[in-house]
Amino acid sequence: MTLFSGLSAFSITPTDAAGHVDTATLGRLLDRIARAGADSIGLLGSTGGYAFLSRDERRRAVDAAMESVGGRIPVIVGVGALRTDEAEALARDAKAAGADGLLLAPMSYTPLTEEEVFQHMASVAAAGDLPLCIYNNPGTTRFVFSDDLIARLAAFPGIDAIKMPLPADGDFSGELARLRALTPEGFSIGYSGDWGAGQSLLSGGDAWYSVVGGLLPAEALAFTRAAMAGDRAEAERIDARFEPLWTLFRQFGSFRLMYAIADLLDLCRVLPPRPVLPLGAADRLWVKAALESLR
Repeated sequence: MTLFSGLSAFSITPTDAAGHVDTATLGRLLDRIARAGADSIGLLGSTGGYAFLSRDERRRAVDAAMESVGGRIPVIVGVGALRTDEAEALARDAKAAGADGLLLAPMSYTPLTEEEVFQHMASVAAAGDLPLCIYNNPGTTRFVFSDDLIARLAAFPGIDAIKMPLPADGDFSGELARLRALTPEGFSIGYSGDWGAGQSLLSGGDAWYSVVGGLLPAEALAFTRAAMAGDRAEAERIDARFEPLWTLFRQFGSFRLMYAIADLLDLCRVLPPRPVLPLGAADRLWVKAALESLR
C-alpha cells in the first residue's frame, strides 16, 4: 500500500462557536480511525472544515493529530488557502508537525486560469516538500481540472496523486484508463463522493477518500477491502446497507450530515461552523434510521 491508496478516512474537526479546535475530542476521533485499521487519515479536508479555520487553529489541529496518531497511521493534511503564500505556509506547518502528505484544492474567489492553478500547485508542492495529492473538487471550488492540466501536474516532482469527483457519466473504467495513459506509472487516482465508492474501487481506483470513514471507519474499511479484492457480491451487499445514508448525503450534503452522525453515535456533540446550520429534529430521524440500517 502506498500513501495515497486504500481507505483514507476524513474526520470532522470539532470546534467551539469561535472556531477554536477541541484538540482532545479531535484526538479521540482520529484514534478511533487508527484503531479500525484505515490506511490513512485525511485531516482538514472539506469534511474537516479547513476553510473555516485560521492558520493557528489548523496548526493546532495538525499538532493534536500527530500527538494522537502520528507514527501509527499516515496523516494527509489539507493545506488549501486563497493565497499561494498562505498555502505554502500551511504546507510547511504540516511538514514541521510530522504530517505524511498534503492535500491541495485550488480555492479562489476570482476564477482561476489553468496556468494560475498549475503555478499555485507547484509552488505549494515545492514549499511543503511532502507527497501531494491534487484535490479536484469542482463542486466547491468551481474549477475543473482538464486532462492536460492533470498530466502536467502529475509530471511535477512531489505531486503523486489526485482525488477525483465521481464521473458524470459513471464511467470509472474509461476515466481511469484515460488518466493513466496521461500520468506517470505509480501516480495514484482515487475518488471522493461516497455513494460512488464501491464502483470506483471495483473499477480499479487506487483510493477511496471517504467522508463516512471518518466516523464509521470499520464499516468503510470492510467496504474498501471487499471492493479492492474484486469481491463484487460482498461490496454490493455492503453498499446496499449504506444506501439510505448515501441518499441523505446527496440530499443534505455530507458536511452537515457528519455532525449529526457524530452526535447520534455519541462520539461528540459539536455544531457545524456558521453559517452552516445543523440538521433539524425531523431530518435527524432519517439519519438515525440510516445508521440503524448499517447495524
